Amino acid sequence: MRKAVWLARHRKFFEISSWIICLILFLVGLRTGIFTDASKMERLLTACGIWAPFVFVVIQAIQVVVPILPGAVGCVFGVVFFGPLFGFIYNYIGICIGSIMAFLLARHYGIIFVKGITGTRFYDKYEKFLEKENQFEKLFAFLIFFPVAPDDFLCYLAGVSKMSLKNFTGIILLGKPVAIFLYSMGLTKIFRFAMGFAL
Repeated sequence: MRKAVWLARHRKFFEISSWIICLILFLVGLRTGIFTDASKMERLLTACGIWAPFVFVVIQAIQVVVPILPGAVGCVFGVVFFGPLFGFIYNYIGICIGSIMAFLLARHYGIIFVKGITGTRFYDKYEKFLEKENQFEKLFAFLIFFPVAPDDFLCYLAGVSKMSLKNFTGIILLGKPVAIFLYSMGLTKIFRFAMGFAL
């Protein structure tokens, strides 16, 4: 009981500390170029040794929250670096974590914050669906299955919709495997074919 009370009193401290740590990691990653340069990411993961999967999952999660590198690039890299099975698993874990983080950020900071991330034009395009709970939820569930959908931005929109965190998480956990599989396997084959053709 005492521990629970202590944690409740210091919740704000841990929340702020977590955001500071995430910000520092993000700035370091941005400065070193690991979010935009696959070769630099590869060198980093190689240097991390047994910690490489954890680092990659963190990178994938951050790339959902702060969409710098297209998701397809990260998915292909994961499969090439870790292999088809583990690449898929690490992509799935990282992207799901990042998607839930984006939803929670949007829910906490609201519409102005979301517009700053997605852009006003994108937000206005889907605003009419946000007003109707079931309509947006069905649209979100439909789009999340397809790899070409702007998933990261849609997760932010979901955060300012009437969708519950439970329903959002369920859709992400069930819908993401299909899109990630198509990204990971399909684009990896295209990438390897192109590399073989070039050589």
